[in-house]
Amino acid sequence: MPKNITQKIFESHLREQPFEGTYVLDLDVVMCHEITTPVAIADLEWREKDRVFDSTKIKAVIDHVTPSKDAKTALQAKILRDWARRHDIKDFFDIGSNGVCHAIFPEKGFIRPGYTVIMGDSHTCTHGAFGAFAAGVGTTDLEVGILKGVCAFRQPKSIKVVVSGELGQGVFAKDLILEVIRQLTVNGATDHVIEFRGSCIEALSMEERMTVCNMAIEAGGTCGICLPDETTVDFLWSFIKDDYNNDRDAAIADFKKWHSDPDAEYTKVIEIDAGTIEPVTTVGYKPDEVKKLRELAGSKIDQVYIGSCTNGRLSDLHAAAKVLIGNKLHKNVRGIVSPATPKIFDEALEDGTLKIFRDAGFCVTNPTCGACLGMSNGVLANGEVCASTTNRNFAGRMGPGGMVHLMSPASAAASGIKGELCDPRDLV
Repeated sequence: MPKNITQKIFESHLREQPFEGTYVLDLDVVMCHEITTPVAIADLEWREKDRVFDSTKIKAVIDHVTPSKDAKTALQAKILRDWARRHDIKDFFDIGSNGVCHAIFPEKGFIRPGYTVIMGDSHTCTHGAFGAFAAGVGTTDLEVGILKGVCAFRQPKSIKVVVSGELGQGVFAKDLILEVIRQLTVNGATDHVIEFRGSCIEALSMEERMTVCNMAIEAGGTCGICLPDETTVDFLWSFIKDDYNNDRDAAIADFKKWHSDPDAEYTKVIEIDAGTIEPVTTVGYKPDEVKKLRELAGSKIDQVYIGSCTNGRLSDLHAAAKVLIGNKLHKNVRGIVSPATPKIFDEALEDGTLKIFRDAGFCVTNPTCGACLGMSNGVLANGEVCASTTNRNFAGRMGPGGMVHLMSPASAAASGIKGELCDPRDLV
C-alpha cells in the first residue's frame, strides 16, 4: 500500500495500538519551555514520578519571558531551571544562551528527517520543515512524553499543497503561507498534516520552509511537513556528516526513504501558482482573513515588530534591513526587532544588520517570544495597531485591545517607514 511521509514515520515509530485508531509512538525529541512545562513538572512531582525517560532526548529553554518580568514568570523559570539541573538535562538553554525554541532547537541540529517530536507549544509544527512529524500537545501528553518517551496520536490524514513556479519580487514565504491559510481557512486542516510540495517549496531555504510549516497550525493542521532533500542535508551537514562518513550523496539518498510514494492518497490536493501571490497581511482577528497590502493603503500603525519563531531568523532580518537601508521609521511608529537566537543576534551584529535597524530607529532586544503573545518586550496598548512578523492575530494576542497585522519582514519594515500598511514593492 502506498504511503505518504507521515504514514511512514508513524509506521517506523509505532510502539503499540491499544485501541483501534490510536497509535502510541516512540519519541525522538521532547521539547520544553518555561510556560507549559512547569505544570507538567509539578504534576509529576505530585504523583511521585519525577523522572525523565532519557535526558539526552529532552531539550529545554527559557524563551517566552526572558529575562523574567515579575515574580510569577521568575518562578516558572526557576521550576524549569531546577528540574533541568536535577535531571542533568544538558541541552538546557538558560538566560544568556537562550533563544526562541523553534529557532534555537533546529539551529543546534536537534531535529532530523523521520523524527517524532512533541512540545507543549502549538508551533512545534515548525520542525516538520525537516521532514519530521512534530506536534504541539497538552500537559498530560507532555508529562507522559517526559516520563515514558511515548505519545498517543490518532493517525492524521494528509492534505497536499503543491506550490509551483517562483515567488515574485517583494513576495516571501510568509506571504505564501498566509495565502495557503486563506484558501484552507482556520479549520480547513483540522486533524490533518499539511504536506508542502512543488517546485517553489523545493527552492525555499530551510529558514523559509520553517516559516511555512510554522503556521500550519493556523489552518488547524497538526503539523506542516516538507520532504527532506539536498537543502535539508546542507542545513544539517555539520551535525550528521560523521553518520554518513562524510558522504553527502549518501545522506541525500538516505533521506529519500521518507519521501511520500508517488501514488499516496490525500484528503485534498491544493495547487497554487507562486507567481500569482502578492504581499499580503491579515485583517481582523483570524489568520485566514487575508488581504493584499495594496488594498489597505492608508491604514495607520503604531508599532512594527520583527522577530518570533516565524520570522526572527537571519534571512528575515536581512529582508527587512534591505528595505530599511537609508530610511527611518515614521515619526509616529516605534519599531522592535528581536533576533531569534544568540547566534542570529551575533551574525546580524557582525554583518551590520543591527546597525541598519538602529539607524532606522528600531529598539533591538534579546531573543524572546515575549511580544508575540503579549507578555513582554512589545505589548500593545488598547487601540494600538502593530505590523508584525509573528503568527497569531487573535483579539488581544499582543495586548488587550490591540490589533495585529501579520506580514513578512519586508512588508513590516515598509509599513514602519510609511506609517501605514504598505506593500514593500512600493518602497523598493
